[in-house]
Amino acid sequence: MMNRARLSVLVAALATAVAALWQPRLNAGDKDAESDPALERTRKQVRMLDDLYKSAIVLITEKYVNSDTDLPAGSAFKALFGAMKKKGWHEVRLVDATGEPIREANAPADEFEKEAIKQLLAGKPDYEKVVQKGGERYLRSATVIPVVMKKCTMCHPHYDDAKPGQAIGALSYTLLIE
Repeated sequence: MMNRARLSVLVAALATAVAALWQPRLNAGDKDAESDPALERTRKQVRMLDDLYKSAIVLITEKYVNSDTDLPAGSAFKALFGAMKKKGWHEVRLVDATGEPIREANAPADEFEKEAIKQLLAGKPDYEKVVQKGGERYLRSATVIPVVMKKCTMCHPHYDDAKPGQAIGALSYTLLIE
């Protein structure tokens, strides 16, 4: 079992990596941010949610997933994502990038997710698009899920050969631009 100091270092490293991935969006000269403050606020929400979800799933996996009979952290988070959608906060889902999803429901569901996976596998940390739905603007955003620990192969044996940092999936977000 990992001690608290090593766990704190792991969580801090993950948070640093996530922040580094988002750095291009934080530039002060971003023309979209200057001309569309609502879009930049929504991007900031995605960054916060992404950091929260990814930090928490690593922490839960490290602390509470110890055998293949334990509830996988991914399953717990899918339930959490469903609760967020049901309450009207936002939509987020896990999307496989390996071409071998454990469940078919994790395969890219639409053209946005298919293009996002292509971009993420090409090395981009994120992919986004503003869309219209029901007369409202939404930010569709996908962020890379990289391999962060060997323990993930307990539930995902097909990641056994994956290298640390390799993209294996994405979180696909849909948020109302307010």
